[in-house]
Amino acid sequence: MRTSIRTAGAVTLAAALLATACSSTESKSGASRTTPVDLGNIKLVSYTGCDDMLAGLRAATAKSVGPWGLGGPQIMYMEKRADAATATDDAGGAAPEHSTTNVHEAGVDEPDLVKTDGNRVITVNRGVLRVVDTATRKVTGTLRLVDAEQAWAPADLLVSGDRALVLFSGGGIIPFGAMAKRAASPGPRYVLVDLSGKPKVIGSLTPNGSHVDARMVGSTVRVVVRSQPEINFPDPSPDLSENERTRRNVEVVKKAPIEAWLPKFETTNAEGATSTGSVRCDQITHPAEYTGTSLLTVHSFDLSRGFAETAPISVAADGDTVYGTGSSLYVTSNPRWWWPRPIEPSVVEDAPTSAPQTSQGGEATAITATAQAPQVEPTPTEPPVTATPEPASPTPADSTPATPAPDPSTTATPAPTGSPATSSPTPEPAKTPVEPPEETEVHRFDLTAPGAPRYVASGKVPGRLLNQYSLSEHEGYLRVATTSNSFSTTGQRSSSAVYVLKSDTLTKTGEIDGLGDGERIYSVRFIGPVGYVVTFKQVDPLYTLDLRDPAAPRKTGELKITGYSAYLHPAGDGRLIGLGQEASEQGRTLGTQVSLFDVSDPANPRRLSQMFQKDSGSEAEWDPHAFLYWAKTGTAVIPLNTWDGTEQTNGTALVLNIGDSAVTRTGTIVHPKPKPTGNTRFAPFDPGIRRSIVIGDSIWTVSDLGLKVSDITDLGDQAWIPFD
Repeated sequence: MRTSIRTAGAVTLAAALLATACSSTESKSGASRTTPVDLGNIKLVSYTGCDDMLAGLRAATAKSVGPWGLGGPQIMYMEKRADAATATDDAGGAAPEHSTTNVHEAGVDEPDLVKTDGNRVITVNRGVLRVVDTATRKVTGTLRLVDAEQAWAPADLLVSGDRALVLFSGGGIIPFGAMAKRAASPGPRYVLVDLSGKPKVIGSLTPNGSHVDARMVGSTVRVVVRSQPEINFPDPSPDLSENERTRRNVEVVKKAPIEAWLPKFETTNAEGATSTGSVRCDQITHPAEYTGTSLLTVHSFDLSRGFAETAPISVAADGDTVYGTGSSLYVTSNPRWWWPRPIEPSVVEDAPTSAPQTSQGGEATAITATAQAPQVEPTPTEPPVTATPEPASPTPADSTPATPAPDPSTTATPAPTGSPATSSPTPEPAKTPVEPPEETEVHRFDLTAPGAPRYVASGKVPGRLLNQYSLSEHEGYLRVATTSNSFSTTGQRSSSAVYVLKSDTLTKTGEIDGLGDGERIYSVRFIGPVGYVVTFKQVDPLYTLDLRDPAAPRKTGELKITGYSAYLHPAGDGRLIGLGQEASEQGRTLGTQVSLFDVSDPANPRRLSQMFQKDSGSEAEWDPHAFLYWAKTGTAVIPLNTWDGTEQTNGTALVLNIGDSAVTRTGTIVHPKPKPTGNTRFAPFDPGIRRSIVIGDSIWTVSDLGLKVSDITDLGDQAWIPFD
């Protein structure tokens, strides 16, 4: 099927999506459930030594290799960047009451582009770290971390006391002022900065691989990196058949040394001295079955001690989603996503020429379907497109991958027509390859002890996750929400389910299936013993779930409305905020909507109020870090992009008041437009507001251009702090 990309009215994306074809088992007409998958836990074991590890990895990788090596040809792909809860922080002494990063779990910090302890605002923007004093509203420290020509390099922050960790997620960046001794690695780089005086770099960690995600509990950071074996495959000659290229690549794998798989990393201290290391064989575990195409490595370090001991451990597995609590770290993957698949051109909707009429309160009073946009299932807003030679974590879609490369152990190259007979046996025809099942593997690590995490268990569930909010640990159980595809006589269908697993063994204790027949999950939120799931294709069923009995979870209520919520946020007892897109009855997206739901009666969820902004979209739809809800005053802030039919308008933060029964507009905050400059060809300045935080009685908003301080009551300007 085709995927619609309609961000902020109609943002043109510059690369193709990874589209996938569907595979599942046959079912009865109209059925949407897939064949059950064994949910038994997957035991991970250590290798007996490097020789055992090398033999196992060679054999597994040889089965996964194809005519292009590991994966398919190099292609463009969508890269999703990796929530604002109310809190106070006692770092730096008495601090004004302030919000913090909007995170999934309280007490588990997530990387983001701005952090505050109430006394300081720390940002990383265009390769520059800045410290702003909240009392004087002045920049007190600036540190350029990469050259201006690399300002495009995405970066986030984790901060503990006077230590900041800047996480560059990739792109081959080179620290500012450093001499490149070798070609810059395309992988991530983590830079430790001392904030106690003038900001200065005191260390860095550069692992080989790609950044997955990171979490911080207290001052201890766990960074998850995925690495692929460093094997130089021969060029795919067009004169050879795919079977012959595969056979040749298998031989290369069988001769690769152990160093090709061992995850490597480099550390640098405050004096600039570097040292290299790799994960030891006795620190690498593996499940009974694995592809050998990637390893997950967890680096653990205390920001107060730096990178002296990163305590890395690895698992021979894939990984794309990280979820953390105060005591557990979960890493999940859907093996199907890592198989080669065809490219399907992206579909961009035209902006509608007629828009729904709104009342003064922002309620949509009429929705007119227009013929300008194709009537296809909308997809939650996607981030900008970047290019990389490695396979990417795909965006969720009602699709599955194409047939993988043939198993080299069963393929053979037939002799050319008319060639002389030989004494060698006639090769058997290649067997039809079997796609991996549509299921998600879950690995859990225990974080209760300092240093490296301890592996606890692994398991699997049918289907695929949307994001980390599809996971939730509660009172010894892990809840997992997934969408699965199946075939029926009427075509491909999808259905969603919630599985309850014991957290110590990851074995199934209960499930709720059949959610959203023919639809897929667009948002999930678990709050204690209650769950909320939104599915969508043309209308939005909001399901309420009773999870008090892990062995017998049940659906208690359902609300159908047009459009969907891409993000759900708790708003006090019996209230739930939904942020997403309004849509026509045919399923065409029309613009941003913010809904206030009454979920006090689990059997009868109701929408109390809706704010609708036509032809618009918000970054918060796909990145909850961009959403701010300040419960004390009922203030919500979201960045907003709008489309007027000819061009996209950035730079606005929409401020709302979330009452007990209504959503009302307070107003908007706008940053000034950038001044013309001739040095922006690599990364133009964007006045679009990305984040917002509350400090005292003020709202601070962040863009490429600077920080703006506004009164939380009337949004009056209080200060403008430009980024020079």
